[in-house]
Amino acid sequence: MQKKVLIIGAGVIGCAIARGLSRYQIDLTVLERGHDVCEGASKANSGIVHAGFDAKPGTMKARLNVEGSQQYEAFCRELGVPYSQPGALVLAFSDDEMKTVQELYQQGIENGVKELSVLNAEEVLALEPNVNKEIKGALLAKTSGLVSPYELTYALADHAAVNGAHFIFNQEVRSIEKIDNGFTVKTQDNQYETDIVINCSGVSSAILHNQLSDDKREIIYRRGQYWLLDHDVNKLFTMTMFQCPTKMGKGVLVSPTVHGNILLGPTAEDIPDSQDTNTTAEGLANVLNTAKKTWPGINTRTGITSFSGIRAHEKNGDFIIGQVEGVSGAYETVGIESPGLTSAPAISALLVGIIEKNEQLTPKDDFKPAVPLPKPFNEMNDDERRQAIAENPLNGKLICRCEVVTEAEIRAAIRRPVGATSIDGVKRRTRAGMGRCQGGFCSPRVAEIISEELGIPMTEVTKSGNSSKLLVGKLEDSFAEV
Repeated sequence: MQKKVLIIGAGVIGCAIARGLSRYQIDLTVLERGHDVCEGASKANSGIVHAGFDAKPGTMKARLNVEGSQQYEAFCRELGVPYSQPGALVLAFSDDEMKTVQELYQQGIENGVKELSVLNAEEVLALEPNVNKEIKGALLAKTSGLVSPYELTYALADHAAVNGAHFIFNQEVRSIEKIDNGFTVKTQDNQYETDIVINCSGVSSAILHNQLSDDKREIIYRRGQYWLLDHDVNKLFTMTMFQCPTKMGKGVLVSPTVHGNILLGPTAEDIPDSQDTNTTAEGLANVLNTAKKTWPGINTRTGITSFSGIRAHEKNGDFIIGQVEGVSGAYETVGIESPGLTSAPAISALLVGIIEKNEQLTPKDDFKPAVPLPKPFNEMNDDERRQAIAENPLNGKLICRCEVVTEAEIRAAIRRPVGATSIDGVKRRTRAGMGRCQGGFCSPRVAEIISEELGIPMTEVTKSGNSSKLLVGKLEDSFAEV
C-alpha cells in the first residue's frame, strides 16, 4: 500500500517539492488555503533570481541561493517557463556605500558566486545611462536573473499533477496532530489522515511547526509594496538596479521584469496581520521617493498597478528545512523569504532527498516528463501566428488587446492539469488583464469563457475565488422582483 504524503501550501516551494515527490510511488496530496496555486508570497515578489552575494556566508540561505541560481536556466527550460539573465547592479552613492559594495563582493566570492566585479561610476553609466549621475560605483553580478514566479509555480503544479499529485483548494490548515501511525491534519471544514506531512505554509509555517515541536519558531510578517509600470518602447534599464541593502532586506529596486515591464519596490514593513496585503499611500510614496535615488527621472504616468506581498521572515534570519526535530514523518520549510524563489530548485532537491532516504521511497517507472507550454501568441512572428490560427481558429480571436492574448490561450489555461478557475487565475497564466487597461476591456469576455469551460453560471465566476464574484444577478430577475 502506498504511503500517504500531504503537503501544506501550494506556493513555489510546495509545488516544487510536490513535483519532486511525484517521481515516487506515493499517494500525494497538496492542501492550499487559497482558491488556486500561487496565491501567497509566490505571486507577489520581485521575480529576481538572485546571484547570491547578499546572504551571510555559512548560512543555509547562502548555500541554497547559489545552488538554486546555478540550476535555474535548466530548471525553467525543462518546464517551458520564461527566464532571462540580464545581470544586476548594487549601486553606491557615497564612499561608505562603496565600502558596502566591496564587502558584498568579498561575501559573494566566499559564497561561491561567479562573475562578480566592482565598477566605477563611468562603467556603471556606460551600462545603464538612466541611472543617477551621482553614482560612485557598483557591484556587477552577471549571473542575476529574472523569472515569472507565478508561471513557474503553475508549471511545477501541472507537472506534479500529471504525475499523480492531487491539489485541494480552499483548505486552510488549522492544526496538525501526531497520532500513532501518522498525522491528523484539520482544516476549517475537513480532516485528513496522512503518513507523512510536509509544512510549506509560508507565513503560517511557524504556527504549524510549533504544534509539533517544543523548539518554538517565530515568523515576522514583513510586507513589501510595489509599483508596476507599463511596457516602454525604450528600455530604461536592462539590469536589476539594487541599492545597498539594510538589515530589513535588499532594499528598493528598479528592475525590468521578464515580460518587459518596470518594477519598483519593495518596502519592508513589519506588520501584525499575515494576510494584510493592502497597499498604502504612505508605502507607495516611500517606494517612489526611495527609487528616485536610483532613477531621478522616475515617472509614474505609465504606472498600471500596485500590489504587495508578505515575506515570512523567521526571527533568527535563516531558512529552516528538513525533518521536524524529534517528529518522525514530519518535514518542513520555515522562514522561506528572499532568496526563497531563487533557492526553490535547491530547496526541493534537498528536502525531497531527505524524505526519500528517511521514508525509503520507491521511484516510479512511468514518471512523465514536463511538457513545455506552446509559445505565447504575443511572441510569435507573422508566419507563426498564421500557422497557429490554421491549427486552431480560436487563435484568431483576440481577447486581451493590451497583451495580445487569444481565446485559444485562455481556454487552454482553464484546461491545464491545475487549471485556472478565476479571472486572476487566467490573468497570471496568460497575461490577459495584465496590460495597460488592467482587464477593463477583456474581463467580461474572460468571465464568459470561464463560465462556459467550467459549466457554471456567470454569477458564480470570481475575480480571485471565495466571495469575489463579479455579478450579483441578472437584470431580468431584478425587473421581475419589481
